Amino acid sequence: MRTQPSIHGLLIAAAAAGSACTPPLPGDGTDTAASTTTSAGPGDTPASTGQEAPTTDPGTSTGAGTSTGTSASTGTGDEPTTGESTSTGEGPTDPEEFWDHSDIPPATNVMTFKFLNRTNGKFDDSEVFWSFKSGDISELHSIAEQPTYDMPANASGRMYFYICAPGEPIHCEGDPSKSKFFDFIEHTIGPNQYNGNTTRVDAFGLKLALLLHCADGWEATVGEDYQTFADDREVTFQQFRDAVPPAFRHLAEPPFAPYRIVEPGAGEFGEGGMYADYYAAFIDEMWANNGLQIAKPGPNGSGLAAHPNLSAAIFRHVGAEAGTFMPDGTLAIDGFWDDPGEFYTAEPANFYAKFWHDHGLDGKAYGFPYDDVGSYSTYISHEDPEYMLVAIGW
Repeated sequence: MRTQPSIHGLLIAAAAAGSACTPPLPGDGTDTAASTTTSAGPGDTPASTGQEAPTTDPGTSTGAGTSTGTSASTGTGDEPTTGESTSTGEGPTDPEEFWDHSDIPPATNVMTFKFLNRTNGKFDDSEVFWSFKSGDISELHSIAEQPTYDMPANASGRMYFYICAPGEPIHCEGDPSKSKFFDFIEHTIGPNQYNGNTTRVDAFGLKLALLLHCADGWEATVGEDYQTFADDREVTFQQFRDAVPPAFRHLAEPPFAPYRIVEPGAGEFGEGGMYADYYAAFIDEMWANNGLQIAKPGPNGSGLAAHPNLSAAIFRHVGAEAGTFMPDGTLAIDGFWDDPGEFYTAEPANFYAKFWHDHGLDGKAYGFPYDDVGSYSTYISHEDPEYMLVAIGW
């Protein structure tokens, strides 16, 4: 099944502009030119949204970015679905303990990346790996072997992370890039500019968080929140199943689990799937009430690349009221995206994305391709970057 597109187009556009020195302003749907590439590595080999890692190396909630271990959604639309999963709390939840700013060598290229093992003692630094490929560059190291990397300028880059340790199901036959437990961040880095993000557009594989520090003292943090890092992986999977309506639970079950929690289009929401028409009635209501004259989206709300505001409205379950959109799909209400408390209040909605917002720092996540509409994604941009701390969790 076709996965949702990644957002490299946005990163390329930001780098080309070369002037983004603060996080983006609230989105108006005009700078969300996502590409149609799936979750492929730098070698352009598509990654599976199921169990296999690439062999070539590969919205928004009412929460405030904290996880309590108790989640609620609208379930079937009649009764809330609540889950009370136990939080293990084994890792640091204090930002001062979580982030380690020490021993960061100054960059000779653009900026220094430092990698932090935040698997709560589950894996040694020798079992947590990072990889970066760009042009003639091909780097693959454990944190124990090389805890930092001097990052050069590069466009549409990805950095992959793997857990590779003895024993099943972690065992990866001596090649970390073959591990089924992997994830990635993506970026475009100019000579004097960082643009990048974590992403859950395709799937969740490993917990990731970023801290960007720039020469003027500006810092930003994005990714999974500290409580989610403190919780064991099994707890996170169970929290997802408890928090979402029944239709979404299979996304965190075999054959995807224990390796991935996949986005809906990679499961039964894709073309031909049991829930391919999950949004159909809401879309019909939105089109009729607003007199929309553009083609309706396909399975899982797909096919609205030219209309990111409409796409975001469908996934967030807003915008069905008359007068929200112009007939050509243009948003007709200023400040429409200002209140995230209006999002995900009933089915149908993208509760996969909602979960990652509920468990994201400051409630931000990239849960679907146009989650940056309204500035609710994990995209960060600033000039004069000095270093990036990358936390990798289990």
